[in-house]
Amino acid sequence: MPPKIKVTREDILAAAVELVRRSGAQALNARAIAAMLNCSTQPVFSNFATMEELRLAVVAQAEARCEAYIQRETESGQYPPYKASGMAYIRFAKEEQELFRLLYMRDRSDEEESDEAVASDLGRRMEHLVQGNTGLSDGQAQLFHLEMWAYVHGIAAMYATGFLDLPTELISRMLTDAYQGLCKQFGTEG
Repeated sequence: MPPKIKVTREDILAAAVELVRRSGAQALNARAIAAMLNCSTQPVFSNFATMEELRLAVVAQAEARCEAYIQRETESGQYPPYKASGMAYIRFAKEEQELFRLLYMRDRSDEEESDEAVASDLGRRMEHLVQGNTGLSDGQAQLFHLEMWAYVHGIAAMYATGFLDLPTELISRMLTDAYQGLCKQFGTEG
């Protein structure tokens, strides 16, 4: 009798992330994951108590991937850090449409922390960048970032839904124009 193949938690999570990347969050189920891993559903439920636990692990992996996009773009030095984060967010939406949708375009009305995205660590870091670049107060920097993020998110959502495909140079110009417009609105040089 051949030895049983051990399917690890990491294998299951990797398969679940790949399934969402290919087919969207609605495709996430134990049978589909088991088919990808060529095993029964038993390992899925041995490693994750519920599908919700697995879904949350997939969300965490998607968040880590988005954060990696932002880190790479910031470290490249092609754009100032604040702009780099917006460019990376948009690129993530373009290249990882289903993961972007899972993170930023799902119904959060039943989630306990529905305003988590606004108050996230990343959001606070971006607000500090705005504050450092512009000299705005905490509250003003928060509003500035919220307005800029809404603009960036709109562009990203159009990419994630296949509505838009613009050259990177144009996106860069659009973000610069919006940033400069907000600086003028807030009475700062930026």
